[in-house]
Amino acid sequence: MMKKGKGKICSLFWLILVLISTGPVFGQEVLAQKNNDFYDNEPFKALPISSLEIAGEVEAAGWYKLVDLPLHQVIVREARKIGDKSIFIGAYVYQGYSLFDVLKNQILNKKNKEEFSSPIDLLVIIQNKKGEKAIFSWGEIFYPSVLHRLIIATRVAPIIPSLTGESWPLPEACKIVAANDPISERNLEEPIKITVQSCPINYPVIKSKKPLFSDKVKIIYRDKEITSINSLPKDINTITLPSVFFGRGRGFHGLREFKGIPLRQLIGKYLPIDILNQKDTYLLFVADDGYRAVFSAAEIFNRNDGAEVLLCQLGQAEGGRFSLYPSFDFFSDRAVKALKEIHILKIDN
Repeated sequence: MMKKGKGKICSLFWLILVLISTGPVFGQEVLAQKNNDFYDNEPFKALPISSLEIAGEVEAAGWYKLVDLPLHQVIVREARKIGDKSIFIGAYVYQGYSLFDVLKNQILNKKNKEEFSSPIDLLVIIQNKKGEKAIFSWGEIFYPSVLHRLIIATRVAPIIPSLTGESWPLPEACKIVAANDPISERNLEEPIKITVQSCPINYPVIKSKKPLFSDKVKIIYRDKEITSINSLPKDINTITLPSVFFGRGRGFHGLREFKGIPLRQLIGKYLPIDILNQKDTYLLFVADDGYRAVFSAAEIFNRNDGAEVLLCQLGQAEGGRFSLYPSFDFFSDRAVKALKEIHILKIDN
C-alpha cells in the first residue's frame, strides 16, 4: 500500500510529465504571445509600389508617386470561389495606403456635372498589370461609417493559428485589399491604374418634383427588365434597423427606424448570386425625379460584416412607394427614395 507522502510525490511527477508532453498544445500559445495583440506575432514582408496612374473624370489625371500617405492596417481571411468550391487562401495582416487617401485630393471633373453634380453616381475602376479590372463605387470609399477598409497593401504578415502552426504563402506583389469582402475576387495584385468615371446611364433630374412617387420598381439586368414589384414579397422576412439619419448637406434628419427586406435576397430571387458577386458588376438605383446612386455588387452581395441594404416600403407617402436604406453608410445621400429602377450592370473589360 502506498504511503500518503509518496502518493503526493508520484501524482506531482505524473502531472509534470503531462504538462511537458502537452506543452506544444497548452503551453506554446502562452509563451509565444508576448502581448494581447494577435496580429503582430510574425514579421512583415514588403510589397512595394512606387507609382500609380489616376485617370478619368478628375482635373489632374496622371501618374502619382504614393509617398507621404499614412499606413492603414486591416486583418482579412481571404477565400476564392473556383467553380462550386470555396478555396481558402489564408489569413493575413495587411498594411498599406487607403483608397480614401489616394483619391481624396483629386478634384472631380464629372462629365455629367451639369445634370447631376453629386459624386454618388461615380465608378472607381482599378486595373492591374494583367489587365484585370475590379469595380468600386465612390460612395464605398468616401461614405461608409467605417473608413479605410479598402487599401493598396504594401506590407503583409500571416496570422498563424497558435495550436496548428499552419501558415500560407505570402503575396509576392502589392495588391488591392477589400477587407469587407469574404470572397476576395477584387483583391487584384499589382494595381497600376485607377479610373474615375460617371455611370454611363443618364437621366434628367427634376428638382423639387411634386409629387415624388413611383408606384413600382423595375429590376433591369443588362438592359433587359427581369421583373417589377409593387409590394414587398412575403417570402422574405422584414428586418428593422435603427439609424441616426444624417445627410452630407442638410445634416441631421432625425432618429429613425427603417423596416424593409434585404435587397440581396430580393434580387437573388431572380438572378444567381454568383453572377452578382463578380468583381465587374455594379448597381444603379434611380428615383422618380432622376436622383441616382451607384453601389458595387460587392457592397450588397459580398459582405462579411452583416450590414444590409434594405428595400423599404413607404406606401403612398411622399417619397414612396419604395426607398433604399444602406445601413453601412455614414451619410444618408445614397438612401434613394421614390425608387423607380434598379439597373444591374457590368463594366467593359
